[in-house]
Amino acid sequence: DPVISGNFDMQTAKNLSIQLRAGALPVPVTLLQQETLGATLGSESIHKSFFAGIVGLFIVFVFLVYRYKKLGLLAGASLVFYTLINLAIFKLIPVVLTLPGIAGFILSIGMATDANILIFERYKEELFWGKKKQEALELGFERAWNSIKDSNISSLITCFILFELGSGPVRGFALTLAIGILVSLFSSIFVVKTLIEVFKKWTY
Repeated sequence: DPVISGNFDMQTAKNLSIQLRAGALPVPVTLLQQETLGATLGSESIHKSFFAGIVGLFIVFVFLVYRYKKLGLLAGASLVFYTLINLAIFKLIPVVLTLPGIAGFILSIGMATDANILIFERYKEELFWGKKKQEALELGFERAWNSIKDSNISSLITCFILFELGSGPVRGFALTLAIGILVSLFSSIFVVKTLIEVFKKWTY
């Protein structure tokens, strides 16, 4: 019979005995299959997630160009800029990109796209109401800002709660999502607007 040795008093030995017997059933254990999983499993999942993110970014880019033509092309360029800024911040902090962290990053790309769509739809509404293109663009950015700000602030509050109360993977998700939201605010309002101002003759 196996023996566990060590410096135990009577109470400690009883507690250990109870823990070892907890859940034990008088049933023989038969080994049916044995498999060893290497560290490449996690690496492979991360690479697949990154690939999914790149494919998603490309599809979003195509949708923006199809739906908003030249404005969509500039919005797509701002998304590429947004992605590079995010990855640079992840490198500087540094952020360990687990699968939940990558999920948070990919989700933030969708939120950045949502902000661009809000701006462009308001722009189209202003044009429909008879505003000139320059005025419509200014009003589109101005009137979409409140909706963008409120939705992103509520998301940031959620990220803060998850980061404070969650454990490792949950905190990673909350951190990457929060960084993405903050960068998307900058990208959607300032980068897109600057690009449109620089290329306004071509855009209009």
